[in-house]
Amino acid sequence: MNLTENIRLALRAIKANLLRSILTLLIITFGITALIGILTSTEGIKVKMMTSFTEMGSNTFGIKNESNIRRGGGPRRRRKAENPPISLQQANSFIKAYNYPSTISVSVVASTFATIQFQSQKTNPNVKVFGADENYLKVSGQNIDLGRNFSKTEVENGSDVIVLGKDVVAKIFQPFDTVVGKLVSVGSRKYKVIGILGSKGASQIATDNQAIVPVLNARYAFPGEAPSYILNVMVQNATELDMAIDEATGLLRAIRQLRVGDENDFAIARSERLAEQILDQLTYVKVATIVIGVLTLIGAGIGLMNIMLVSVNERTREIGISKALGATRKAIRIQFLTEAIVICQIGGILGIVLGIGIGNLVGYFLKTGFLFPYVWVIGGFIFTFIVGLTAGFYPALKAADLDPVEALRYE
Repeated sequence: MNLTENIRLALRAIKANLLRSILTLLIITFGITALIGILTSTEGIKVKMMTSFTEMGSNTFGIKNESNIRRGGGPRRRRKAENPPISLQQANSFIKAYNYPSTISVSVVASTFATIQFQSQKTNPNVKVFGADENYLKVSGQNIDLGRNFSKTEVENGSDVIVLGKDVVAKIFQPFDTVVGKLVSVGSRKYKVIGILGSKGASQIATDNQAIVPVLNARYAFPGEAPSYILNVMVQNATELDMAIDEATGLLRAIRQLRVGDENDFAIARSERLAEQILDQLTYVKVATIVIGVLTLIGAGIGLMNIMLVSVNERTREIGISKALGATRKAIRIQFLTEAIVICQIGGILGIVLGIGIGNLVGYFLKTGFLFPYVWVIGGFIFTFIVGLTAGFYPALKAADLDPVEALRYE
């Protein structure tokens, strides 16, 4: 009996036990769908992340204060202390003294729970407000979609001007309103809208729900605890990044009056390293997904084995007739193994199709294009084959070992 005939018999057996076969198919399908769907989505997120950080630039690095350091000379004298914030004066001193060919921006998180209002319309109290200079958009890889950026004069004077993200505009203005030039309220202060940020969509560094004001304005308009300012540096050539970082480290240590032996009380983060850290987190998601998918398929395999054992009992007389007509133990064994494998492969194919569809639905919203995870698709086929082979092995042996005389007597 050839493979085609075995597959035909397997499909006939599936049809004869349709309900039980469908239930097993669904378990396998859901397991593969979850596996392929989440992995495809993860690949889409990864592509979007890398695109976002590429837009930011591989020739940039950021400087901000760490949470804790250890101060002192020798091991006994070292003690844990809170890091002092990077003040605006220190940031400006760094910008004036840093001689490496580069573009430098200073920024600060002014508020993470701001409400922006235009007439009677206002946002939820979750808008992130940044204080920044005229170089901030260039260095951070953002762009103005409508209107303009801050001028140097507006930054130096701390003018009441603001740049809004797309989500903020959508919440407080009507679709065809002229936004640029209007006055909006942030707290008790009025700001003139001079620009609207280009959308970053659903990326990890999304900027749609934020607003930017001049950095000096943020210092006075959002009083509170002493903020820590962030320096972002874009060098002309990515190959010079390490040299630029070394010079920035030495200069900032001098500005912050650190002694020899003191650890840096600030952190320097390269954009690609930040991307790597976030992608490392996605690796944990992948591992968890694989574990869940494998456990689901093992459960499906146990269910399939149960169905196959029931099928052997129900088809005992059929097996006896086949043996009486000359079917060998090997032929019976292959027939039942084929049936188990076919059920798993049908479930696997359905799961792969659904998984790719769901994963690319996420990709559609992220605008990453169509993704086809070849490795995981091939892996899905192989794993469902193994599950089918394993689940069908014992029932196939049991069917092949039936005594033909006793099988023919079975009612």
